[in-house]
Amino acid sequence: MQTKAVWFPSKELIESTRLYQWMQKLGYDDYDRFFEASVHDIAWFWDKAVKELGIEWFQPYTATLDLSRGMEWPKWFTDGKINVVHNALDKWSHDPGTSEQCALVWEGDDGSVKKYTFKQLSDWVACVAQGLKQEGIKKGDCISIYMPMIPETVVIMLAAAKIGAVFSPAFSGYGAEAVATRLNASSAKVLVTADGFLRRGKVVKMKEEADRAAALAPSVEKMIVVRRLGLEISWQAERDVKWEELESSEPIDYTEVMSSEDPLMLLYTSGTTGKPKGTVHTHAGFPLKAAFDAGMGMNVKQGDTLFWVTDMGWMMGPFLVFGALVNGATAMLYEGTPEYPEPDRLWKLIAEHGVSHLGISPTLIRSLMKYDVSWVQKHDISCLQVIGSTGEPWNPEPWKWLFEKIGNKRVPIFNYSGGTEISGGILGNVLLKPIAPTTFNSPLPGMAVSVYDESGKHVINQVGELVIKQPWVGMTNGFWEDPERYKEAYWNRWPDTWVHGDWVILDDEGFWTITGRSDDTLNVAGKRVGPAEIESALVNHNAVLEAGAIGVPDDLKGEAAVCFVVLKPDKTPTPQLKKELLNIVAVSLGKALRPKEVYFVPDLPKTRNAKVMRRAIRAAFLNKETGDLSSLENANAVDMIREIGRVAEGEKQIRQE
Repeated sequence: MQTKAVWFPSKELIESTRLYQWMQKLGYDDYDRFFEASVHDIAWFWDKAVKELGIEWFQPYTATLDLSRGMEWPKWFTDGKINVVHNALDKWSHDPGTSEQCALVWEGDDGSVKKYTFKQLSDWVACVAQGLKQEGIKKGDCISIYMPMIPETVVIMLAAAKIGAVFSPAFSGYGAEAVATRLNASSAKVLVTADGFLRRGKVVKMKEEADRAAALAPSVEKMIVVRRLGLEISWQAERDVKWEELESSEPIDYTEVMSSEDPLMLLYTSGTTGKPKGTVHTHAGFPLKAAFDAGMGMNVKQGDTLFWVTDMGWMMGPFLVFGALVNGATAMLYEGTPEYPEPDRLWKLIAEHGVSHLGISPTLIRSLMKYDVSWVQKHDISCLQVIGSTGEPWNPEPWKWLFEKIGNKRVPIFNYSGGTEISGGILGNVLLKPIAPTTFNSPLPGMAVSVYDESGKHVINQVGELVIKQPWVGMTNGFWEDPERYKEAYWNRWPDTWVHGDWVILDDEGFWTITGRSDDTLNVAGKRVGPAEIESALVNHNAVLEAGAIGVPDDLKGEAAVCFVVLKPDKTPTPQLKKELLNIVAVSLGKALRPKEVYFVPDLPKTRNAKVMRRAIRAAFLNKETGDLSSLENANAVDMIREIGRVAEGEKQIRQE
């Protein structure tokens, strides 16, 4: 049988990976046998994993896993005492062999660059941690972080963790109401912000939004302000604190001893009905899963540089920090956008900073494809070892462009899917196995994954629910002060089974494909189809830049597909083009799945990490309540689709009359 794979690891590459070398220590040469062992005895597996990662404990754990509270509430590393700051910073800064290695590199939108060794970063964090204590912050208090991607953002996260406080990062593009919602949900005592930052050469003000948010959040007692740009800003003397006051403190001389289950971080995800979900992550949870996936999955190691194009308010921001630092690698932050001031900015960043591991989204790649490949060829990006991708399903054309034009068929694309509640990935592309376009070649080790049909039976070669049958390190410890909502969200379908909400297909070659969120899936005349399949067919047309597909009620089919298409800059909407697009779906997926309508739009509603928000498209088009849209970067795209929906409804009523 001919394989779909296009990238095949050499024997030399396989044997050089941390994952393979660890497998051999455990007595395994075959990855599939090793994977089965990893999910057969998860306590054994995670015990071996944290040892291989070199995780250091103030007090050793007495048991790896305790399930006495049920599958929904696993207790990891019983009696263990730990602090992630010790493992991410202290141990590297105290070791003469690593203390002067680069821990953090930052480049601003304006091209300014800052670099910090493990020793420098550790000393900075110790001073800011003392400053937080002097402001009255103590173990268990919550600090909300509303910051751009600048070094101080990493420092405040680690300083909070060092003294046992809980931090909660919020997306830097949020407005005041969205920030306030998260402040109130977490009862944050402190809001950390900046006067502003640069994006595409323009000033984006933050302090004004932070002031409005704090006015809506009674729990906020202090606002710590970083003067990134030196802007004129309002100042409340009794509340506002200069960042310089924190960092000029005498360094704290200890790292708080934390229990393995003590909260480290609250990450809020947007809910469909308004109230964001606060996922609770612990010192022995998120950082260890992130470090494992980066280190053992993506082969991040000491001396490497990990750069993910993201925001600290999204899961991949903290993943970048802990995935790099716990592995003794360099974390790279970038303030700006990947094509400013020229379309080669991303490739320039990779070349100049020696990025070994790059993280992107499919939408980002689609946005760069419109530029001539000569922009890439201006730079030597041979330092790239792995390209990570997350956030949404791929279409074949941009995946192929990335693999062939950017990676020269040499660099593996580590497709990576999980979520905020996971602390990392469920599915990935492990580097020991062949990789096929747009798919995943394996669950991550330790993730007991299956595909269930509606009756809860494992299926192959058909769309089903992605489920996880065993707990894992990094699994959210519920939702903050909302345990029932957590159980309802993931544990209400089948006994002791986490239902993630993704539709997937596992084929008989062992490749996994995510077709979309299960609540996005269309059921057209009894035929289930993921929106990504329809979108991929549309994007295959040479006029289409990106597409979004939704299901709408239909008198004949029960549900029909309606598509929204963004054309490439040099293409123009015409009736003939619309006809071609309708037909291309019919040819690709079958006449029964031919969309009801295609609409041309200038933009699709997307989050800052470039994920198309289909539920917002559907709600707007059907003139329904859209729920929480605070994570959207371009809310005007929703308004445009709502107007299209109103016109369509009006035309429908005229026809009926």
